[in-house]
Amino acid sequence: MTRDAPPDSPRGPLAGLVVADLSRVLAGPYCSMLLGDMGATVIKVEGPGGDDTRTWMPPVKDGVSTYYLSIGRNKRSVVLDFRDADDRALAGELLRLADVAIENFKPGSLQKFGLDYETAAKRNSRLIYLSITGFGTGEGAWLPGYDLMVQAVSGLMSLTGDPDGPAFRAGISVFDVMAGLHGLIGVLAALHQRHETGRGQHVEVNLLSSAMSGLVNQTAAYTAGGVVPMRMGNAHPSLFPYETMPTADRDMIITAGNDRQFRALCEVLGIPEVPDDPQFASNADRTRNRGPLRAVLVAELEKWNADDLFVALNKAGVPCGPINTIGEGVELAESLGLAPRVELGTGDRAVSLVRNPIGFGDAELTYDLPPPELGEHSDEIKAWLRASLEHRDAG
Repeated sequence: MTRDAPPDSPRGPLAGLVVADLSRVLAGPYCSMLLGDMGATVIKVEGPGGDDTRTWMPPVKDGVSTYYLSIGRNKRSVVLDFRDADDRALAGELLRLADVAIENFKPGSLQKFGLDYETAAKRNSRLIYLSITGFGTGEGAWLPGYDLMVQAVSGLMSLTGDPDGPAFRAGISVFDVMAGLHGLIGVLAALHQRHETGRGQHVEVNLLSSAMSGLVNQTAAYTAGGVVPMRMGNAHPSLFPYETMPTADRDMIITAGNDRQFRALCEVLGIPEVPDDPQFASNADRTRNRGPLRAVLVAELEKWNADDLFVALNKAGVPCGPINTIGEGVELAESLGLAPRVELGTGDRAVSLVRNPIGFGDAELTYDLPPPELGEHSDEIKAWLRASLEHRDAG
């Protein structure tokens, strides 16, 4: 649909695709940002008040919410009030021209505006229409979809925290991010199928199903084994050592996930005889006898400082790492040549954001647009849509 795209559309592996982003907050906007990074022309449709995340502060960068900035790049913002007949017609035309639409409204609420999948598909049979909900469109449709709520009801919080302490949420909106990624996968699969069939389709993702999938071995413990996992602090239910361990100056994570890594760990610590002890010979033995083994390991680990041990163990093939702050994590990525930052905009619009983690051998990601101000592109987007409507009416 390159001929129908607005001017100055970006390059990239998805160049030429037009995405109508009707979503708010995190899951949908995260998905659409990744599509924009890959070259799609993303048009962010906002109501008169704008996306809620514009007001989620602190922290801020020059008065703008960093939450909003984190998921706002590579998009054009147009303000459309669906209660207004003219704006509603423009929104419908956008869906007619788009390759992909993303929405996370309460199930059924877009139908009264004629912006639901069934109505949009009658105008545009090639449309890939992604709906992201909290609990699906069936019996759970009435429930609001908030990440923290899903962290609680999915069981994640029952796994997070000390065994004798309160349950904790994850440090990020983990299921919003998972749902956004699952939605992206569904959209790309549907685009591939459209290439074969010429037809679009409705793609549906919900937070609770993403949670069930994302909890992987923990949900399988129940579905396949009838076991209800419970929180173990930083310990792993099936591996040891695979948790936080003390050193002379600070805690670090040590993950010896197989017999070879465990033997290498013991050799670095100067206790090469320990892997030959029948109590610790296999992973199952080590997990079963984690108490005595932890005491043996801690006695040696506390002779090392974390930085020296980080180098020695990783060189020996034992994954480990200090418990960094976010800042230290970014600095580590920079020191490893991973270039985690990308700079967008100029002057008072300049902002440093986190680079898209995907690398392509025969394509490039794009970082052409800083996160837009509310309605920044309304005039050009509305003019494009009105021209399309007039052309269609004249035809």
